[in-house]
Amino acid sequence: MLYQEKFYYLCHLPLSAEGPGDVEIIEKAANSQAFSELFKKFEELRSHAFNEDGLYSVIRADDIYILIRTTTPGQAKEEAFEEARPGLITNLEHRVMQNKDKNAVQILRNVHDVELSIS
Repeated sequence: MLYQEKFYYLCHLPLSAEGPGDVEIIEKAANSQAFSELFKKFEELRSHAFNEDGLYSVIRADDIYILIRTTTPGQAKEEAFEEARPGLITNLEHRVMQNKDKNAVQILRNVHDVELSIS
């Protein structure tokens, strides 16, 4: 077994993300003390998406932030996109249903192969 050191990566995904190439790594932590600061930043960045009860709601998010522990920045981007994808789809579907957002319809169709129409 080959040992590989793992790091924590704080990743940002816009709602229009089409793949791992659209994932931005904001910061990396290599130890538990740095992780503590990184986690505080993670919570602060996604704080706008919490509801009145203090629960995170992906449909309230303007951007998606993911905290990933893995070996390389490339792997972090891939894992962050895969983990965020269901939330991206849910957020975009909500924008279509609530706001008749035509841009969200296009992103769902072209990026996620999800067909939704505005009625």
